[in-house]
Amino acid sequence: MTRALESWLRVEQTAFCPGCGHGILLGAVVRACDELGLDRRRLLFVSGIGCAAWIPSPHIAADSLHTLHGRAVAYATGAKLVQPEMTTLVVSGDGDLSSIGGNHLIHAARRDIDLTVICGNNQIYGMTGGQTASTTPVGALSATDPRGNRYRPFDLCAVVMAAGARYAARWPVTRPRPLTDSIKRGIRTPGFAFIEAISPCPTQFGRRNRYEDLTRLYDAVDERCLPREEALRMSPEQIEGRYLVGEYD
Repeated sequence: MTRALESWLRVEQTAFCPGCGHGILLGAVVRACDELGLDRRRLLFVSGIGCAAWIPSPHIAADSLHTLHGRAVAYATGAKLVQPEMTTLVVSGDGDLSSIGGNHLIHAARRDIDLTVICGNNQIYGMTGGQTASTTPVGALSATDPRGNRYRPFDLCAVVMAAGARYAARWPVTRPRPLTDSIKRGIRTPGFAFIEAISPCPTQFGRRNRYEDLTRLYDAVDERCLPREEALRMSPEQIEGRYLVGEYD
Protein backbone atom coordinates (compact mmCIF):
# COMPACT_ATOMS: atom_id res chain seq x y z
CA MET A 1 0.00 0.00 0.00
CA THR A 2 1.35 3.42 -0.96
CA ARG A 3 1.92 6.22 1.50
CA ALA A 4 -1.04 8.11 -0.03
CA LEU A 5 -3.34 5.19 0.70
CA GLU A 6 -1.91 4.72 4.18
CA SER A 7 -2.92 8.30 4.95
CA TRP A 8 -6.54 7.18 4.68
CA LEU A 9 -6.15 4.70 7.56
CA ARG A 10 -6.41 5.43 11.28
CA VAL A 11 -5.01 2.10 12.47
CA GLU A 12 -2.32 -0.33 11.31
CA GLN A 13 -4.32 -3.50 12.03
CA THR A 14 -7.88 -4.40 11.10
CA ALA A 15 -10.65 -5.54 13.40
CA PHE A 16 -11.54 -8.46 11.13
CA CYS A 17 -11.02 -12.19 11.63
CA PRO A 18 -8.09 -13.78 9.77
CA GLY A 19 -9.12 -14.45 6.18
CA CYS A 20 -12.15 -12.15 6.24
CA GLY A 21 -12.91 -10.62 2.85
CA HIS A 22 -13.84 -7.29 4.44
CA GLY A 23 -10.18 -6.34 4.66
CA ILE A 24 -10.01 -6.50 0.86
CA LEU A 25 -13.21 -4.47 0.61
CA LEU A 26 -11.70 -1.86 2.94
CA GLY A 27 -8.77 -1.56 0.52
CA ALA A 28 -11.13 -1.15 -2.45
CA VAL A 29 -13.09 1.61 -0.70
CA VAL A 30 -9.92 3.49 0.25
CA ARG A 31 -8.46 3.16 -3.26
CA ALA A 32 -11.67 4.42 -4.84
CA CYS A 33 -11.75 7.48 -2.61
CA ASP A 34 -8.07 8.20 -3.18
CA GLU A 35 -8.21 7.73 -6.96
CA LEU A 36 -11.18 10.09 -7.18
CA GLY A 37 -9.28 12.65 -5.12
CA LEU A 38 -12.18 13.11 -2.71
CA ASP A 39 -11.93 15.95 -0.21
CA ARG A 40 -12.20 14.34 3.23
CA ARG A 41 -13.70 17.55 4.60
CA ARG A 42 -16.70 16.88 2.36
CA LEU A 43 -16.88 13.13 2.84
CA LEU A 44 -19.08 11.18 5.25
CA PHE A 45 -19.19 7.44 5.88
CA VAL A 46 -22.26 5.92 7.51
CA SER A 47 -22.48 2.35 8.81
CA GLY A 48 -24.81 0.24 10.90
CA ILE A 49 -23.99 -2.76 13.10
CA GLY A 50 -22.07 -5.84 12.00
CA CYS A 51 -18.71 -6.93 10.63
CA ALA A 52 -18.86 -4.78 7.47
CA ALA A 53 -19.95 -1.78 9.51
CA TRP A 54 -16.43 -1.75 10.97
CA ILE A 55 -14.94 -0.96 7.56
CA PRO A 56 -15.20 2.85 7.87
CA SER A 57 -15.13 2.98 11.66
CA PRO A 58 -12.50 2.72 13.09
CA HIS A 59 -10.34 2.17 10.00
CA ILE A 60 -10.84 5.12 7.63
CA ALA A 61 -9.49 8.55 8.59
CA ALA A 62 -12.61 10.49 7.67
CA ASP A 63 -15.87 11.47 9.35
CA SER A 64 -17.90 8.37 10.18
CA LEU A 65 -21.40 7.96 11.61
CA HIS A 66 -21.76 4.55 13.27
CA THR A 67 -25.49 4.01 13.73
CA LEU A 68 -28.12 1.58 14.99
CA HIS A 69 -28.59 -1.88 13.50
CA GLY A 70 -30.45 -1.64 10.19
CA ARG A 71 -30.63 2.15 10.21
CA ALA A 72 -27.51 3.17 8.29
CA VAL A 73 -29.41 4.24 5.15
CA ALA A 74 -31.94 6.18 7.22
CA TYR A 75 -29.20 8.13 9.02
CA ALA A 76 -27.38 8.71 5.73
CA THR A 77 -30.58 10.05 4.18
CA GLY A 78 -30.91 12.57 7.00
CA ALA A 79 -27.27 13.60 6.73
CA LYS A 80 -27.58 14.07 2.96
CA LEU A 81 -30.70 16.21 3.34
CA VAL A 82 -28.99 18.48 5.86
CA GLN A 83 -25.68 18.71 3.97
CA PRO A 84 -26.32 17.83 0.31
CA GLU A 85 -22.84 18.97 -0.69
CA MET A 86 -21.26 16.08 1.23
CA THR A 87 -20.24 12.89 -0.59
CA THR A 88 -22.10 10.35 1.54
CA LEU A 89 -21.20 6.65 1.48
CA VAL A 90 -22.98 3.90 3.37
CA VAL A 91 -20.78 0.87 4.10
CA SER A 92 -22.44 -2.02 5.92
CA GLY A 93 -23.34 -5.69 5.68
CA ASP A 94 -26.04 -7.76 4.01
CA GLY A 95 -27.85 -8.43 7.28
CA ASP A 96 -27.79 -4.79 8.31
CA LEU A 97 -28.77 -3.39 4.89
CA SER A 98 -31.11 -5.97 3.39
CA SER A 99 -32.63 -7.85 6.32
CA ILE A 100 -33.08 -5.53 9.29
CA GLY A 101 -32.69 -2.42 7.11
CA GLY A 102 -34.38 -3.72 3.97
CA ASN A 103 -37.19 -1.16 3.87
CA HIS A 104 -34.75 1.74 4.24
CA LEU A 105 -32.70 0.33 1.37
CA ILE A 106 -35.54 -0.03 -1.14
CA HIS A 107 -37.14 3.30 -0.28
CA ALA A 108 -33.84 5.17 -0.60
CA ALA A 109 -33.50 3.61 -4.06
CA ARG A 110 -37.11 4.52 -4.85
CA ARG A 111 -36.56 8.12 -3.79
CA ASP A 112 -33.27 8.21 -5.70
CA ILE A 113 -31.42 9.67 -2.70
CA ASP A 114 -27.90 10.72 -3.75
CA LEU A 115 -26.09 8.01 -1.77
CA THR A 116 -23.54 5.35 -2.63
CA VAL A 117 -24.34 2.19 -0.66
CA ILE A 118 -21.60 -0.46 -0.43
CA CYS A 119 -22.74 -3.83 0.87
CA GLY A 120 -20.21 -6.33 2.20
CA ASN A 121 -22.17 -9.52 1.57
CA ASN A 122 -20.77 -12.42 3.59
CA GLN A 123 -24.03 -14.43 3.23
CA ILE A 124 -24.61 -14.73 6.97
CA TYR A 125 -24.91 -12.72 10.17
CA GLY A 126 -21.20 -12.81 10.92
CA MET A 127 -20.83 -10.74 14.09
CA THR A 128 -24.03 -11.62 15.91
CA GLY A 129 -23.82 -15.41 15.92
CA GLY A 130 -23.98 -16.91 12.44
CA GLN A 131 -27.72 -16.76 11.79
CA THR A 132 -29.31 -17.14 8.37
CA ALA A 133 -29.52 -13.83 6.49
CA SER A 134 -31.56 -12.70 3.49
CA THR A 135 -28.54 -13.54 1.29
CA THR A 136 -27.72 -17.01 2.65
CA PRO A 137 -27.65 -19.55 -0.21
CA VAL A 138 -30.20 -22.35 -0.32
CA GLY A 139 -28.85 -25.35 1.57
CA ALA A 140 -26.16 -23.41 3.45
CA LEU A 141 -25.82 -24.17 7.16
CA SER A 142 -26.16 -21.52 9.84
CA ALA A 143 -26.84 -21.20 13.56
CA THR A 144 -30.58 -20.92 12.88
CA ASP A 145 -30.66 -23.44 10.01
CA PRO A 146 -28.43 -26.34 11.09
CA ARG A 147 -30.06 -28.54 8.42
CA GLY A 148 -29.66 -25.96 5.66
CA ASN A 149 -31.43 -22.79 4.58
CA ARG A 150 -34.69 -23.54 2.72
CA TYR A 151 -35.39 -20.10 1.28
CA ARG A 152 -33.90 -18.53 -1.85
CA PRO A 153 -31.74 -15.47 -1.17
CA PHE A 154 -32.29 -11.93 -2.36
CA ASP A 155 -30.61 -10.80 -5.56
CA LEU A 156 -29.71 -7.45 -4.02
CA CYS A 157 -28.71 -5.71 -7.25
CA ALA A 158 -31.98 -6.76 -8.90
CA VAL A 159 -33.93 -5.57 -5.85
CA VAL A 160 -32.45 -2.07 -5.78
CA MET A 161 -32.65 -1.67 -9.57
CA ALA A 162 -36.32 -2.68 -9.49
CA ALA A 163 -36.86 -0.11 -6.73
CA GLY A 164 -35.31 2.68 -8.85
CA ALA A 165 -31.54 2.75 -8.29
CA ARG A 166 -29.51 4.57 -10.96
CA TYR A 167 -26.61 2.12 -10.82
CA ALA A 168 -25.72 -1.20 -9.22
CA ALA A 169 -22.80 -3.61 -9.47
CA ARG A 170 -21.73 -6.90 -7.95
CA TRP A 171 -18.19 -8.29 -7.68
CA PRO A 172 -16.42 -10.73 -5.39
CA VAL A 173 -13.57 -9.27 -3.34
CA THR A 174 -11.29 -11.62 -5.29
CA ARG A 175 -11.65 -9.14 -8.18
CA PRO A 176 -10.53 -5.94 -6.45
CA ARG A 177 -9.92 -3.86 -9.58
CA PRO A 178 -13.44 -4.02 -11.05
CA LEU A 179 -14.81 -3.71 -7.51
CA THR A 180 -12.82 -0.51 -6.97
CA ASP A 181 -13.87 0.86 -10.36
CA SER A 182 -17.54 0.18 -9.59
CA ILE A 183 -17.26 1.98 -6.26
CA LYS A 184 -15.77 4.94 -8.13
CA ARG A 185 -18.59 4.88 -10.67
CA GLY A 186 -21.15 4.64 -7.89
CA ILE A 187 -19.71 7.72 -6.18
CA ARG A 188 -19.76 9.64 -9.47
CA THR A 189 -23.36 8.62 -10.21
CA PRO A 190 -25.90 11.32 -9.30
CA GLY A 191 -28.67 9.63 -7.34
CA PHE A 192 -28.81 6.24 -5.66
CA ALA A 193 -26.01 3.76 -6.41
CA PHE A 194 -25.42 0.30 -4.92
CA ILE A 195 -22.30 -1.86 -4.99
CA GLU A 196 -22.38 -5.41 -3.63
CA ALA A 197 -19.11 -7.08 -2.68
CA ILE A 198 -19.25 -10.85 -2.15
CA SER A 199 -16.95 -11.19 0.85
CA PRO A 200 -16.16 -14.65 2.29
CA CYS A 201 -16.61 -15.18 6.04
CA PRO A 202 -14.34 -18.01 7.26
CA THR A 203 -15.39 -17.78 10.92
CA GLN A 204 -19.16 -18.21 10.64
CA PHE A 205 -20.09 -19.22 7.08
CA GLY A 206 -16.89 -21.11 6.27
CA ARG A 207 -16.66 -23.02 9.53
CA ARG A 208 -20.34 -23.99 9.57
CA ASN A 209 -20.26 -25.09 5.94
CA ARG A 210 -17.08 -27.16 6.32
CA TYR A 211 -14.69 -24.86 4.49
CA GLU A 212 -11.88 -25.40 6.99
CA ASP A 213 -9.36 -24.52 4.28
CA LEU A 214 -9.46 -20.80 3.46
CA THR A 215 -8.40 -21.37 -0.14
CA ARG A 216 -11.38 -23.67 -0.73
CA LEU A 217 -13.77 -21.02 0.62
CA TYR A 218 -12.43 -18.34 -1.71
CA ASP A 219 -12.32 -20.77 -4.65
CA ALA A 220 -15.96 -21.68 -3.99
CA VAL A 221 -16.97 -18.02 -4.24
CA ASP A 222 -15.06 -17.59 -7.50
CA GLU A 223 -16.61 -20.75 -8.97
CA ARG A 224 -20.12 -19.45 -8.28
CA CYS A 225 -19.48 -16.14 -10.06
CA LEU A 226 -20.90 -15.82 -13.56
CA PRO A 227 -20.65 -12.73 -15.79
CA ARG A 228 -24.08 -11.25 -16.49
CA GLU A 229 -23.37 -11.26 -20.23
CA GLU A 230 -22.87 -15.04 -20.20
CA ALA A 231 -26.00 -15.57 -18.12
CA LEU A 232 -28.13 -14.02 -20.88
CA ARG A 233 -27.31 -17.04 -23.05
CA MET A 234 -28.08 -19.60 -20.35
CA SER A 235 -31.23 -21.21 -18.98
CA PRO A 236 -32.61 -20.41 -15.50
CA GLU A 237 -31.54 -23.87 -14.38
CA GLN A 238 -27.95 -23.21 -15.45
CA ILE A 239 -27.67 -19.97 -13.48
CA GLU A 240 -29.49 -21.18 -10.37
CA GLY A 241 -27.35 -20.53 -7.30
CA ARG A 242 -24.75 -18.47 -9.19
CA TYR A 243 -23.61 -14.91 -8.47
CA LEU A 244 -24.25 -12.80 -11.56
CA VAL A 245 -21.34 -10.36 -11.51
CA GLY A 246 -20.96 -7.11 -13.37
CA GLU A 247 -22.73 -3.78 -13.68
CA TYR A 248 -26.45 -2.98 -13.74
CA ASP A 249 -27.55 0.37 -15.19
